[in-house]
Amino acid sequence: MSSIRDSVHAFLLKNFYVGNEGLTDGESLLDRGIVDSTGILEVIAYLEETFGLRVEDSEILPENLDSVGAIVRFVEKKKA
Repeated sequence: MSSIRDSVHAFLLKNFYVGNEGLTDGESLLDRGIVDSTGILEVIAYLEETFGLRVEDSEILPENLDSVGAIVRFVEKKKA
C-alpha cells in the first residue's frame, strides 16, 4: 500500500496546489479545492497510466477518488 500511497501523494503534490499545510490521507481533495472536475480527470489519467487500470464512468465517485486514502483503496481493489 505504501508505494501506491507514496506515488499518489507525490503526483498530487507535484501537479496540484496543496498549500503549506500539506495533505493527509483522509482529507477531501474536492472540499479543500485541491482538485476540481478537470483535476479529477487528470487524476484518473494518472491512475490509468501509472497503475495500468481502467477507471469506468460508474467508478468516478467521491468514495473512490476524493482523498489519498480513497484513491489507494480504489487502486488496490482494482488491481486485486
